[in-house]
Amino acid sequence: MSSRLLGRRTLTVGAAAGMASLAMPALAQGEPIKVGVIVPLSGPAGPNGQGVLHAVQVAAEMVNARGGVNGRKLAVVAKDDESTPAVGVTRANEMVGEKVAVVIEGWNSPVTLAMQPVLARADIMDITAVSKADQIVAGTANPYAVRLNSSNAQDGAVIADILANHLKAKRIGFLTENDAYGNGAQQVIEQELKNTGKPFESVVTEKFPFKQTDFRVALANVKQAKPDAVVGINAAESSGMPALIQQYRQAGIEGTFVGAVGTILPTVFKIAGEAMTGVVSADIYFADLPPFNGIKENLAFIDAFKKAHNQVPDKGDALGAQALFVWAAAANATKSLDRKTVAGAIRGKTIKGTIFGDMSFEANGQARHKHTLFRVTDGKTAKLELLK
Repeated sequence: MSSRLLGRRTLTVGAAAGMASLAMPALAQGEPIKVGVIVPLSGPAGPNGQGVLHAVQVAAEMVNARGGVNGRKLAVVAKDDESTPAVGVTRANEMVGEKVAVVIEGWNSPVTLAMQPVLARADIMDITAVSKADQIVAGTANPYAVRLNSSNAQDGAVIADILANHLKAKRIGFLTENDAYGNGAQQVIEQELKNTGKPFESVVTEKFPFKQTDFRVALANVKQAKPDAVVGINAAESSGMPALIQQYRQAGIEGTFVGAVGTILPTVFKIAGEAMTGVVSADIYFADLPPFNGIKENLAFIDAFKKAHNQVPDKGDALGAQALFVWAAAANATKSLDRKTVAGAIRGKTIKGTIFGDMSFEANGQARHKHTLFRVTDGKTAKLELLK
């Protein structure tokens, strides 16, 4: 099977949104509810963050068309965190001044972790769309955390399975982004490899900052180690990751390149092209594959996104929209904007009728996901072969 890469209490998004009609007239005449979005809109992850913002804006229009939240329309307020923790803190404080009801944030884990306490102190609902570090839902900075993307812990088991059972790799290398996301991901993968009980050796680890795009020295060291497979953990999908894959091919490294879960996005294919052939990875959302191509809410979102931006949304875009849909469903169901109340309707619950189908959350606010494993068979056309 192949495809092009495109990217308890139960609540129902459609029904919950429809409950807006039951809102009191005073609410219907109220000012719009401000929804904050803090993502990178410039720099290495700028194109990815822009996609997330566009998706939230499309989702807000869809929610508004169904009556809004508690009878009030939504208005999106966007800020650029520049993939920098200090800037993210400034933007979070600006959102406090904007009096937003919720902030949808997160492409870079260090930025999310820096912003969490600022938003928590202001009693603002904070939903992480993409950032993966386990501390985001396991820490104490945000006691009502909710994350839509898969976590490092969830992804680590998947990558370990690919390495041990699909590739049967014994000599493993790591090219790791040197921050909470990258280091956390590598740590989990190595622990999950140990849990498989199969022999393996970490033969080389090369670390780099998020904004790096020249990996030639690191790749020379990797080649010398002669790994069977190399795990690339790089969240800069519009710059660092495609450069890493291109330079990996140029270096003539024979080991299979395994992209960390969620890093092999359309932006990587667009830049890296043919060098993508042979890359193995996994992800949680594909617009044109089952079950997503049979979910009416997903098809409606794809149609609206295509009409607005003339392209199919990718996984990051879908997560941004999903964050808003989930929050809106919970706010409508509880008839509240209170952070604790809304979070309580999400954490440990199942939200039905979303673009991801019925989405269940752990008690700590982490969304549950099923991963799809794949190998790229043609980098030029982004053709995939699914791994069983």
